[in-house]
Amino acid sequence: MDTKMLWPVLGTYITLSLLAFAAYAIDKAAARKGEWRISENTLHLLDLLGGWPGGWIAQKFLRHKSSKRSFQRVYWITVVLHCCALAWLLSPYGSSTLNAISR
Repeated sequence: MDTKMLWPVLGTYITLSLLAFAAYAIDKAAARKGEWRISENTLHLLDLLGGWPGGWIAQKFLRHKSSKRSFQRVYWITVVLHCCALAWLLSPYGSSTLNAISR
């Protein structure tokens, strides 16, 4: 990875992880109060886009969605898909495609 891309990528991961953690926390609080919930699809989308570290931390520390098997199955699929996309972007082909788009 080009070093000038390191900080924006890291910043994106941190931002999306904080957003995902907040979404999990809001959903957990709403579940306890019987209020409107954040959809699982929204949580999965945040995880897929790069917020999965924050989602994982929220699952562990908030104990939210950590024992629901169907959620966990999709969660780990989103993590794998995200990591595959990142690996492609870091490959020579993905990197050249990304550079061509960003010009």
